[in-house]
Amino acid sequence: MSNQPAEALRDLFQRAVEVADPMKSLSAFLPEMPDGRVVVIGAGKASARMAEAVEAVWGPCEGLVITRYGYGRPCQGIEIVEAAHPVPDEAGLNATRRLLSLLEGLGEDDFVLALISGGASALLTSPAGDISLSEKQLVNQKLLSSGAPIGQMNTVRKHLSEVKGGQLAAAAYPARTLALLLSDVPGDGPAEIGSGPTVGDRSSNDDAAAILGKWGLEVPDTVKAVLAGPTGVLPPDDLKLSRVTNTIFAAPSQSLEAAREQAEGLGCDVEILGDALEGEAREVAQAHARLALERQRTRGAEGQPLLLLSGGELTVTRNGNGVGGPNAEYALALALALERAQGIHALACDTDGVDGAAEVAGAVIGPDTLFKAEEQGVSASAALSENDAHSFFEKIGDQVVTGPTLTNVNDFRAIWIE
Repeated sequence: MSNQPAEALRDLFQRAVEVADPMKSLSAFLPEMPDGRVVVIGAGKASARMAEAVEAVWGPCEGLVITRYGYGRPCQGIEIVEAAHPVPDEAGLNATRRLLSLLEGLGEDDFVLALISGGASALLTSPAGDISLSEKQLVNQKLLSSGAPIGQMNTVRKHLSEVKGGQLAAAAYPARTLALLLSDVPGDGPAEIGSGPTVGDRSSNDDAAAILGKWGLEVPDTVKAVLAGPTGVLPPDDLKLSRVTNTIFAAPSQSLEAAREQAEGLGCDVEILGDALEGEAREVAQAHARLALERQRTRGAEGQPLLLLSGGELTVTRNGNGVGGPNAEYALALALALERAQGIHALACDTDGVDGAAEVAGAVIGPDTLFKAEEQGVSASAALSENDAHSFFEKIGDQVVTGPTLTNVNDFRAIWIE
């Protein structure tokens, strides 16, 4: 067993990422290469790695996938385009148009392989109606700062798009489409992954408008006009979705189970709190702190360590102007709530290597976190108030920085209790 809980936690996170690597998990779900014309399309932070995995089996393919800046991979035939995430940009808009052009004129004997992972909501962008890119960017920024759950954000995104909510698959009809999905959403609902470009949805424009109202988001008139008209989102039983198969090939639960196995090998007891946790990051952290302290009291001083694992997607309602994502904010709030409790360490990271909009996966904490902050003259409570968790952990040297992981099964949280 590692002498340092923080080191063991980092190793467990690395294991969770490794098991979700498309190069290791996708090939088992890939059929024999069909006869006739085959077109590979896709979008998401893991899509370039997925394309690389496809060509490792099928060889050079025709196609185009859109991934986040820095997440490209070398492919033999599939073109990789990098664009902005989490707020879309011109590169994503132009690449989406080119991707759609590949689907024009396909027939019943043609085959489309769609590679979709988290991040596709921003990377695959084609605004509906007269909505401009800048207006779409504004709405996206408002949603990301609102604290709305990912499912509600995606409902809005679908009804403001020409490609989400089954519309991408409809563009390929009557060709046969297989969508391979890498889940980053609580509950692994295919319609929520990347806002469901190959999956139908029964939500309405009224539902999207109600969500905007619920979170008090003011939007441009062009957005209101689109939501006042007919939606382009297709219901699941639409004829144009009748030739689509959607398959999830990797999900958060698999990463948590891999971490469990590794932790048990280190001599830990393991309790999985769930792979689909949602909620405000600081509130979940406070609940987990209470649970960790209770577990520590009831276990006593003897025995092997206990590891509490959880996944899902937490949110942050931004009231400050700092740099922080939900994982770093969870870790900071957890450190404050634990009040320097001895024997408790934790890690909270996003498996895609990007927590919020920062190029940082997350952070680790321990009994010395607040002492380190005092030595550096940093206020933990002020940083939390300003949503400035990333700057806090940078100053005390406890960020987790991985660079592009080429996968995305969302948050990974682990609390080590001695």
